[in-house]
Amino acid sequence: MQLKPIDQQVVAVVGASSGIGRETAIQFAARGAKLVVSARSEPGLDSLVDEIKQIGGEAIAIPADVADFEQVKAIADRAIQQYGRLDTWVHLAAINLYAIFEQTTPQEFKRVIDVNLMGQVHGAMAALPHLKREGRGSLLHVSSVEGRRSFPYHSAYGASKHGIDGFLEAMRLELIHEGLSSINVTNVMPASINTPLFNKSRTKIGVKPQGLPPFYQPDIVVDAILYAAGHPTRDIIAGGAGRAMALIQRLSPQLMDTLLLQAGAGFNLQKTSEPKSENAPDNLFEPIAGFDRVEGDFSKQSRANSYSTWLETHPTAKWGAIAVTVLGAFGLALLAV
Repeated sequence: MQLKPIDQQVVAVVGASSGIGRETAIQFAARGAKLVVSARSEPGLDSLVDEIKQIGGEAIAIPADVADFEQVKAIADRAIQQYGRLDTWVHLAAINLYAIFEQTTPQEFKRVIDVNLMGQVHGAMAALPHLKREGRGSLLHVSSVEGRRSFPYHSAYGASKHGIDGFLEAMRLELIHEGLSSINVTNVMPASINTPLFNKSRTKIGVKPQGLPPFYQPDIVVDAILYAAGHPTRDIIAGGAGRAMALIQRLSPQLMDTLLLQAGAGFNLQKTSEPKSENAPDNLFEPIAGFDRVEGDFSKQSRANSYSTWLETHPTAKWGAIAVTVLGAFGLALLAV
């Protein structure tokens, strides 16, 4: 599969007003891609387009709520109208709710599914016909390591992320069966990333929530997205802690249960010391102002690099490290004979 160089691509970034999506759009523009950016926050999109233009990039903004398919379709249609094609669709739009399952209302659960899962479905449905017409391109769906292992307080969020993994697996096989293996479908699964997501989340745990430590800076996810836009990639877990969790979950779900329950770690580590009521403003149903930025409140605690993610985006170094490890083990085995 040969994908276009980034400086020749038209890229749609959905969920672009803040966090990972905002930095993703900026970095695509810095590398010469033409951008269509979308989110619910019009002020966030306007400031993003201004920032992109200041670095010499080209972008247009389309406000949209991804729970509405027609609004998502309008993003893809505008890309075609403005640029004549669409090469890469990056879907990041997501909301979060911190509450035990019994405290979650049906309306809240449905809203998380509508945005986090159905929004991703709508994105693929809107973009895929244009990618098929081009004969190649990428669907880059940013979900979460919780697509592999859900955490406490996240019954709705975890369900939505598991669903993304499920529909991408099916769609990928269908495309290959159609002879369309030239369309790259990637599931990018970040660990806990320092973004404003936690500021905007609805909480019923009495305090402002946070991700399960350790935190990583948004750049490590952006690097994974940019890599996948130019190099066909099935899955990338961004953040070594996320990769470790996924591995433990695969080997022994009971062990992962034990780790999350040990001294209440899975519960307590998702709480800050800052009180926050469930009536505080959140973006579950409507956007809220004041958080149209890349980083959240955990910059000092966040890791700027992830060795495991770097290896995933540098396969020559990765396989070289594996070869050295295997040869070293083989040499030790010979010495022991």
